[in-house]
Amino acid sequence: MTLYYTLVFMLLVAEMGLFLLLILPLPFAMRRKVFTFISENPIVAKVQYWLKITFVFILILFIDSVNRVYRVQLELAAASETTGPNVPTIHGHERLEVQARKFYSQRNMYLCGFTLFLSLILNRTYIMILEVLRLEERLKQYEGTGSTGSPTSGKKKPAGDLEAEVTRLRAELDRRDRDLDTLKKQAQGLHKEYDSLADKYESTQKASKDDSRKDK
Repeated sequence: MTLYYTLVFMLLVAEMGLFLLLILPLPFAMRRKVFTFISENPIVAKVQYWLKITFVFILILFIDSVNRVYRVQLELAAASETTGPNVPTIHGHERLEVQARKFYSQRNMYLCGFTLFLSLILNRTYIMILEVLRLEERLKQYEGTGSTGSPTSGKKKPAGDLEAEVTRLRAELDRRDRDLDTLKKQAQGLHKEYDSLADKYESTQKASKDDSRKDK
């Protein structure tokens, strides 16, 4: 694996760790402090800016890997269709080399694609958690208003309006929780898919070593 794809893999692992950190069941006060620090810290803002530039380069690598996969597929298709006594075909180590190039291109495509996809999931999860925190704060304010009978702003609202607002906020929180569960399932499927790709890569490496020993 080349240096830039190694960096992409390290970024993918970092995204997985960050996603696990986001979905940890932390207390409300601690989670609010953490997300307030992330959203207001200037160093984090600079890191996010450079990460956006990095993802642009990863997108270019993804497009290049897709192009390579397409070209290898065309090469294999052309070799399988043009068969005859006077037409050269791919045999032995040459076919193994083409299959290896196909696998490496697919690996790079999946690696860059998973990294970009997980970045979108992280961004959406971060925004949704901020909205959930905001809704929980508003819900606590309305519940406190309903229990004490005097809102923090000094203006008194009817009890029916407060109950309707609390019901709406609870429904909004439930919807956000369902969306977060969906994102968690997508991230888990992404992790399983990458594990299967890694297992396939190991089996291909073993097969290539065995074939090279047989050729010797």
